[in-house]
Amino acid sequence: MSHCILQIALDTPLDSLFDYRWACEPGSEPQVGQLALVNFGRREAVGLIVAVKHETDVPADKLKDAIAVRSQLSPLPERWIALARFAAAYYHRPLGEVALPGLPKNLRLSTTVALDRALKKLAKLPDAHDPMPTDMPVLNAAQRQAADAIGGALGFSPMLLYGVTGSGKTEVYLQACAQVLHRDDAAQILILVPEINLTPQLEANIRARFPGVMLATLHSSLSEGERMLHWLAAHTGRARIVLGTRLAILSSLPNLKMIVIDEEHDPSYKQQEGLRYSARDLAVWRARQLDIPIVLGSATPSLESWHHAQTGRYRRLELRERAVRDAVLPRVKLIDMERDKPKEGLTPTLMQALRLRIERGEQSLLFLNRRGYAPVLCCEACGWISNCTRCTAFMVLHRPERRLRCHHCSLETRIPHACPTCGNVDLQPLGRGTQRVEEGLQALFPQARILRIDADSTRRKGSAQEAFDTVHRGDVDILIGTQMVAKGHDFKRLTLVGVLNPDTALFSQDYRASERLFAQLMQVAGRAGRAGLESEVLIQSRYCQHPLYGAVMRHDYDRFAGSLLEERHQAALPPYMYQALLRAEAPELATAIEFLEAARDAMPSDAVVINDPIPMTMTRVHNVDRAQLLVESNSRPALQAFLTEWVEALRALKSRVRWSLEVDPLDI
Repeated sequence: MSHCILQIALDTPLDSLFDYRWACEPGSEPQVGQLALVNFGRREAVGLIVAVKHETDVPADKLKDAIAVRSQLSPLPERWIALARFAAAYYHRPLGEVALPGLPKNLRLSTTVALDRALKKLAKLPDAHDPMPTDMPVLNAAQRQAADAIGGALGFSPMLLYGVTGSGKTEVYLQACAQVLHRDDAAQILILVPEINLTPQLEANIRARFPGVMLATLHSSLSEGERMLHWLAAHTGRARIVLGTRLAILSSLPNLKMIVIDEEHDPSYKQQEGLRYSARDLAVWRARQLDIPIVLGSATPSLESWHHAQTGRYRRLELRERAVRDAVLPRVKLIDMERDKPKEGLTPTLMQALRLRIERGEQSLLFLNRRGYAPVLCCEACGWISNCTRCTAFMVLHRPERRLRCHHCSLETRIPHACPTCGNVDLQPLGRGTQRVEEGLQALFPQARILRIDADSTRRKGSAQEAFDTVHRGDVDILIGTQMVAKGHDFKRLTLVGVLNPDTALFSQDYRASERLFAQLMQVAGRAGRAGLESEVLIQSRYCQHPLYGAVMRHDYDRFAGSLLEERHQAALPPYMYQALLRAEAPELATAIEFLEAARDAMPSDAVVINDPIPMTMTRVHNVDRAQLLVESNSRPALQAFLTEWVEALRALKSRVRWSLEVDPLDI
């Protein structure tokens, strides 16, 4: 019996690599990529073996023995560990904090009961490896060219599939997948979507098209048992197609041969807590690492991807026409709210268009990206407004629940019977959310079947899919929704889209606001007329002359993206500049600013620009004040080299401030 040293990565916020001793028979040492159970502090923890050594710098009296090695699970591939190492280095987080959260929770338990149960269940599942698809629709010329380019690509081939809404991008993905699966009988394909509510429709399409191929899904709505089983199906190679949201990019796929990123522009691909990674960017790196093709699809590509396509870094494939015969893009019209005065938030022109669709038996969608009844409750007598006591934000009125709710810290209170300041009992809601629009529509169209889909109406598991199924069955006349309904859904009878209150984004201090608004409008407009019915989009605005709306009316992404890129270039903003954002949180704003000032002065550099610290736009959240400091460079390697040293300097600063570093931030 001999001993070896296991270097194990644990999920800890600072140093994550620890050495443990393990007794083993000669020739039967544990393998890199296996999981091990160890004592860590006062608890037992599961970690990842990243190295097996015979020497250590840890004194013998302080060296602990590992408790167990999970030998029943095949090791995680070395290339998966390399992916985790890259993400840890690029986003400047400990390796264990990257690798371990990417594994199912049940796999990280101190006992193996859940793992053993899942392995037995997986073994009983019938093999499903027949890649022969069924019901292959005939593609038009542009679709066929794109599908053949993707499915026939060899080696690292990044491709941007730019297709107008309704152009059949999903069908292109599926027929390209068929080519890859047919060519390699062990190939795995990873398909990412930005939101959970987009998975059921695509999952149904994949299962119908490939009934003989095992499909695994990975997203946060799965139970822990389901996630474990699906993760194991991917890890063992049993699942040939893996469909998931951003967390799926960190799944173990030993035979990965192609990656598809649908709606690649969507900000949901960026994790906003903990490890703030971009699943899209990690997917491109992973495709390069594995030397496999990757396709990024969108009707409104991100400016970064569009820039890469313009400069030749990505190959651009185009679908300029809708896939359904005789289907054309909807007409987009602007309604000037200064002339066409709204009632209950709806102008007479929009109300008449809704009435016409009801008479025809067609469906309408009203898009308002603001849930709740009204964004604020106020007293007209003294000026009191429903501010959150813990955040720099308003308490949103949720009238059906008779609650005021903060959408940032989740604080809830009852609606006051009278003004807390002056006692006035006539409190009034200001503005409109989806609940108030729903109430107004019910009064205006009492005979109509009205359905609201937003985060409040779909809290119960499975309720979102039930709601979408109701729309698809034709049991809804008017659908009211937030961004949940703006993309990916194919409503056959929908011929009218009304857009309410989009103007606020025109005056945002976020330089990405216009890009996001344009994408939202183009995506939600694309829900109309997909089955060939004549359709239109009506946008209510007080700024009808704004060039953004003109581009939407013309469906002119190319020119709009070109103008935005020119603005970004002149202003030295991404994709022409690389950024990192240091955030600090403290009970008092002055404390956070003081820390950031010390961080700014800790390591001056000529290779980067370190801006002065400023309060965040929403300065206070949950009784914590927040500030930020932006670091910029026109060289990604120079920025990364600076951040590597700077993080060590930040850790050396004596402060109780909670801080975090985000590379390639989306919100500044």
